[in-house]
Amino acid sequence: MKRFNELSISILVLMLGLFLTFQTANAATYKIGVLAKRGAAKCMKKWGKMGTFLTKKTGDKYEIVPLKFTEIEPAVKNKSIDFVLANSAFFVVLQKKYGVRSVATLINSRQGKALDKFGGVILVRKDSPIKTLQDIKGKKFDCVKYSSFGGAHMAWRLLLDNGIDPKKDCASFTEGKKHDYVVYRVLNKKVDVGTVRSDTLERMEAEGKIKMSDFRIIHKIDDDFPFVHSTRLYPEWPMAACPHVSDAVANKMAKALFSMKPDDPAAKAAKIVGWKQPADYQPVIDCLKAIKYGPFAE
Repeated sequence: MKRFNELSISILVLMLGLFLTFQTANAATYKIGVLAKRGAAKCMKKWGKMGTFLTKKTGDKYEIVPLKFTEIEPAVKNKSIDFVLANSAFFVVLQKKYGVRSVATLINSRQGKALDKFGGVILVRKDSPIKTLQDIKGKKFDCVKYSSFGGAHMAWRLLLDNGIDPKKDCASFTEGKKHDYVVYRVLNKKVDVGTVRSDTLERMEAEGKIKMSDFRIIHKIDDDFPFVHSTRLYPEWPMAACPHVSDAVANKMAKALFSMKPDDPAAKAAKIVGWKQPADYQPVIDCLKAIKYGPFAE
C-alpha cells in the first residue's frame, strides 16, 4: 500500500509538471509597443513591470517594446506589436488609419490625486524677456517632436488660437527629440522658448535634474490641476489593441488592467494610480483638426 501511495504521488507530480510545461509552452506572447518619450532606458524603468503584471494576471506573456516617435506607426502597420501605449494623438491617428481600439485609459498620479487628463507647458528661462504668448513671435521655439501631443500639438493649437503660427511667426520651430532635451535647450539658451507635456518639469525636478524656479511658465493656467500647464487639458494615454488582436484577448487585458491597485509595483514604477474605462478622445481629434495634422488636415 505504501509503495502504491508513493507511486500515485509520483505520477501526480509528473502529470502536474507536464501540465505546467504544456501551459507555459502554449501561453501566447503579446508585445506592447510603448512610446519612449524620454528614451528606451527610462521607458523600461517606468513600464517594464507592467509586462510582468499582465503576465501574472492573464497567464499569457507580455513584453514591453520601447519605441521612438517614428517607430510607432510602422510597428502597428507591420503587426510587429499587438498593443500600443502612446500619446492620445498617436491613438486617434492610428485609430483612423488602421483601426486600433482603446482598451483602457491610464490614470496618472500626482500629490495624491488621480488624474486622467494632461496638458502642455510653454516654458522660458526665468530671466527671459518673454512674458506673454505674443512675445514668442520672432523667437526660437522648440517642441519635442511634431508628432508629440503634449510636447507640440497642444501648444501649437494654443498659439494658433492666439493668432501665432509657430512655423511662420517664429525665428525657428525645431524639435528637441525628447522632453528632457527641450527643457535643457531652454535652460542652456539654445532656444528661447520650449514646450513639453505637463508633469515633465515636476518629474525632472524630483530627479534632481533641474529647479523649476529657474523657469517661467507662459500663459500659466491656475486651477486645481497639480501640474503646471499652459494649455487646456486632454484625456490621458490609452492602451490600444491593434486590429489583429481578438476582442477576447483585448478584454482579458482590460480586465487585468482594471484590477491594478495603486500600491502594485507596476503602478508605483509607472507613477500611476491604475486604469479606467476608455475615455472619450473626441477633444484630441478636435485639436488635430484645428492644427490640420496628418489625416485630420482636411
